[in-house]
Amino acid sequence: MIASNVAAISLKIPLQILHLEDSALDHALVRRELARGDRPFEIERVETLPEFVGAIEKNAHHIVLADYRLPGFTALDAWMSMSQTKPEIPFILLSGAIGEAAAVNAIQMGISDYLHKDELHKLWRVIYRALEVSQVKRAEAKANLDLMLSEKRLAEFAEHLQTTIESERASIAREIHDDIGGALAAVKLDLGWLARHTKTEDAQGHIQAASEMLQHALGASQRIMMNLRPAILDQGLLAAMQWLIGNFEKRTGINTAITFNNESLSLARVVELAAYRTTQEALTNISKHANCTQVQVELSDAEGVLTIEITDNGQGIASSDLEKPQAFGLRGLRERAKSVGGWLDVSSTPGAGTSIILSVPLSEVTPHFGEDQFQ
Repeated sequence: MIASNVAAISLKIPLQILHLEDSALDHALVRRELARGDRPFEIERVETLPEFVGAIEKNAHHIVLADYRLPGFTALDAWMSMSQTKPEIPFILLSGAIGEAAAVNAIQMGISDYLHKDELHKLWRVIYRALEVSQVKRAEAKANLDLMLSEKRLAEFAEHLQTTIESERASIAREIHDDIGGALAAVKLDLGWLARHTKTEDAQGHIQAASEMLQHALGASQRIMMNLRPAILDQGLLAAMQWLIGNFEKRTGINTAITFNNESLSLARVVELAAYRTTQEALTNISKHANCTQVQVELSDAEGVLTIEITDNGQGIASSDLEKPQAFGLRGLRERAKSVGGWLDVSSTPGAGTSIILSVPLSEVTPHFGEDQFQ
């Protein structure tokens, strides 16, 4: 029997049934048919809409059976009132005064099932089917809720991870500036002193070579600090983007251009940081994988949405590669976009380049961490 699959309601406890019916005779027929089954039950009859609402609020019913036409209202009115508070209870139309079209319409509205009063011998089968469907819906709703909570926790963790990473980057940048930078500056002064007080050609050659190596180390430390903590963001996102793109073009030899619609763009620090890091990561991926000759970056705040599009004319990315479990770079960028209320789109055609688009509605940005945290 179908009842064996209805695990949500134990077969050992009586099935609690609410019967909305104005005919005592019809109620007696339903009760008699239910008694023929092998399942214990308790049935309560109500006739009016206020009685129905009161019974739903007061008692714990497993299922509702309802005649369609009742004095002054219909079963649809009862279902509408019940669906506001207990939509999980299966609701079955049990009537002889409703046409097939109306019954189909009622089911499309959310009512569980329909049974004509002339077919009461099918009542238990219809009840168990409705209970099974209800159980599946509850399980699906719970799974969706669990998934939503899991995604929320994952997003919070990713956000915390990004915050920690940025904080550590800022700390490392300060250490490089204060310790390594200070030490290199002191070495530069000593080399200058040696150059002024040493006359031999051989020693001067070594001092010159050491000075060149020192200059290279100073440049490397400055570049590392800029990558760790983009202090240039203090001058605004546009200035930071222009510096980033210019440095990328110089380093890779790839022709790179930027277009923008607002020279005085002013944004929250967290949005600027998300935009900068997204562009930085996209350019890094381009230099490693795109095999391209041209990159175009478009920056816009039109219609209250910050949009950054990074497009290359390289070899593109296969759709299967975009969905690889190891594609952590793109997932990280998507989580970063979510942390400021935005989203990331990636479109690519093998052999025709790739486009990465970051969109952030500026009116909805709520910083998730202190904007001065990475100062």
